[in-house]
Amino acid sequence: MKVTISRKGYFSAAHKLYNSKWDYHKNIEVFGKCAYLNYHGHNYEYIVSLTGKINSETGFVFSLQKLKNLLCEEIEELFDHKNINLDIKEFSITNPTAENIVIFLWNRIKKKISSNLHLKITLYETKNNFVEYDGS
Repeated sequence: MKVTISRKGYFSAAHKLYNSKWDYHKNIEVFGKCAYLNYHGHNYEYIVSLTGKINSETGFVFSLQKLKNLLCEEIEELFDHKNINLDIKEFSITNPTAENIVIFLWNRIKKKISSNLHLKITLYETKNNFVEYDGS
C-alpha cells in the first residue's frame, strides 16, 4: 500500500525572463513585462509530495520533520529574497521560468531522498499560475 505525504513551503524571489540572443523588443514581445530590465518579483508557493510505502517501524512514508528541514535547506535558503538570475549560478544561463525552476528544485530534492520514493513538486508562481513536475 502506497501513501502520498506533502509539505507546502514559500519563498519570495525576483527574476527576469530574457533570451540573450534576442533584442529587447523581441524579449518584450515574447515575455511581456517579465522581460523588463529591472526584474520583478513573486511570492512563490510550492508543494513537495512524496509517495511510497509506509515503513512498518516508524509508520512514516518519510518523516515530515526531515522533509521540512530538507526543503528549508534545499529550496528556501537558496531562493528566498534572492534574484534568481544573479544569485543562483545555474540560472545565469538558464531562463528562470517556472518550468525551469521546478525541474531544478526536483533535481535537488531527488538527490536527497530514497530512490524508492516518487517525488512530485508543484510550484505556484502566482495564485493562478503553477507548474508540476514529477520526473516524467
